[in-house]
Amino acid sequence: MTTIATPETTATGWIERARSVGETLRAEVTDRDRTGEISAPAFDLLRATGLSAALVPAEYGGGGATHRDMGEILRELGRHDPSTAVAFAMHAHLVATQLWRHKHGADATPLFQKVVDGALLVSTGASDWVGSNGRAERVDGGYVVHARKAPASGCEVGTVLVTSVRYDDGPDGPQVLHCAIPMSAPGVGIEKTWDTVGLRATGSHTVVLDGVFVPDAAISLIRPADVWPPLLNVVIGAAMPLVMSAYLGIADGAVHTALDLVSGRGDSHIVQLVGELSNAHITAADVVEAMFTGSENLGFANTDAYAARTLSRKTVAADALIETVRLAIETVGGIGYSRACELEMRYRDVHGCLFHPLPRAKQIRFSGHVLLGHTPLG
Repeated sequence: MTTIATPETTATGWIERARSVGETLRAEVTDRDRTGEISAPAFDLLRATGLSAALVPAEYGGGGATHRDMGEILRELGRHDPSTAVAFAMHAHLVATQLWRHKHGADATPLFQKVVDGALLVSTGASDWVGSNGRAERVDGGYVVHARKAPASGCEVGTVLVTSVRYDDGPDGPQVLHCAIPMSAPGVGIEKTWDTVGLRATGSHTVVLDGVFVPDAAISLIRPADVWPPLLNVVIGAAMPLVMSAYLGIADGAVHTALDLVSGRGDSHIVQLVGELSNAHITAADVVEAMFTGSENLGFANTDAYAARTLSRKTVAADALIETVRLAIETVGGIGYSRACELEMRYRDVHGCLFHPLPRAKQIRFSGHVLLGHTPLG
């Protein structure tokens, strides 16, 4: 039975709820980092505490949390359990995208109801992007799709795959079909391919779609395959503040650990490093905060310019977050390089922020094109 937050839940209340979950999960984080296994009980707990439905408006049975509230939830989880926080951000950003659409005239009620009833959404956006991949064949009543989607964080615990598939036989040329597919549907499988340096327990394996039937009713959007879609402006604006909040929590944890280990030290080099650590950490936090301010609680305009600005902030935040954790290790010295110290794990984990859309080089070209009056693709 899912316990949904009341509409009166405050930002502080959400943080306290996330802290309680994080403290419960913390004891197993090191073991899961070593084994690479996602924690199914963690996601059961996120459901049971109402955090998985926090963004759903209260009038639809959810928690009525703001976009910034959800960021604080992910940040707090990241302080305790980096992999769970980042995997959970993938679900949260899909809910946020639908909430943006709902605020702008679309009806997201069916999705809201699924989430309130306990659905966990699995994103394949990082591997799909503009042109998507896979192959769709038109049949009576829908499409048969074949694809491999990776990484798909949380796919082992998720219930609904939110994805897209390329359809090369569209009437006006190649198209992309956006759809939602139950993870339990015939032909949906998982290959355990996720074996990485960091974020090892996100369960970001490969979802295999082998002749999966997708009815017409499950297709939410059909668009040209090789033209920049306005939908991605919405996804960027909804997702990036949430995703980077999870990584900010990873950095918060590193700062806390480092300061605890050097507390009271007066060595000149320690004082210097702690000052540098503070600068990097504050920069990261301020940039993420600016992302939420710009979001206007998912009221932002669907424009290429807004997406470009959000992606620029993502790159700046990523640089500052990585530098924060690096400085935390340098501050404490050799112990930070040991697996006996959680700083080593956090340093590996925080580098995951580099690979969310868009990586630095692609972001710079995207923003450059937009500022020069071109489409994001040039």
